[in-house]
Amino acid sequence: MKITVAQIKLIHTIIFWILSLCVLYSLFSAVSGKITSWTWVAVGLVLIESVVLMVSGWTCPLTLLVERLGHEKGSVADIFLPLWFANRIFPICGTIFSCSLVILLIRVLFLTE
Repeated sequence: MKITVAQIKLIHTIIFWILSLCVLYSLFSAVSGKITSWTWVAVGLVLIESVVLMVSGWTCPLTLLVERLGHEKGSVADIFLPLWFANRIFPICGTIFSCSLVILLIRVLFLTE
């Protein structure tokens, strides 16, 4: 069975939404102080994704796969999102996640009893 661009886009979009929910949940947990084991699962998933991106040269392996199937390099043809948003995913999600980590660390290190 040959994988299609549409299948890759669907998988990539699902992964994007799951990881985005993890980023938002980590922010919610940090701000609200409701830190649970799910908080650490969310943080762990985003950190795993970060390692995957670092290893692949800050390009998602699914993007590389779509490019191998013929889409032009640098295009965001591998996800079902508007282009203006897709091009800004890393700065937006990265900033939110970084803020979440800082707040979580402050809460865990200094505000726990």
